[in-house]
Amino acid sequence: MAQSIKVTVEATVNAPVEKVWKAWNTPSDIIKWNTPDPSWHTPSSENDLRVGGKFKNRMEAKDGSFGFDFEGVYDSVILNQEITYTMGDGRQATTLFTEEGGKTHLATTFDTETQNDPEFQKQGWQSILNNFVKYVESTNS
Repeated sequence: MAQSIKVTVEATVNAPVEKVWKAWNTPSDIIKWNTPDPSWHTPSSENDLRVGGKFKNRMEAKDGSFGFDFEGVYDSVILNQEITYTMGDGRQATTLFTEEGGKTHLATTFDTETQNDPEFQKQGWQSILNNFVKYVESTNS
């Protein structure tokens, strides 16, 4: 069986950390940006952002051929700075939010799963992060 490895994806958003944090954690925003490519969508999102709180994002192919719940429990929540969670299968992920000069740098480090190539997983997570950047930079909220 393949070993899980840690992979990091990063991006900079041209927006203050408060706006980035809100869009990252608000279900009505999550359903608009949480997709790796246009053939997928997130029809529902639930988020209880606190230590011990749970989140669940339903991710589905738009053609209905496949879908899954991406879910976990928060281990650490530091407002506008850090979110760490454990996924349903025991893997962990941490996202760090760092504001500099009105822009926010995001870095998410996650444990890979063993079914898919780590590079494929990195591309998927990076694609979702890139969609997030586009979404935040296109909204005025």
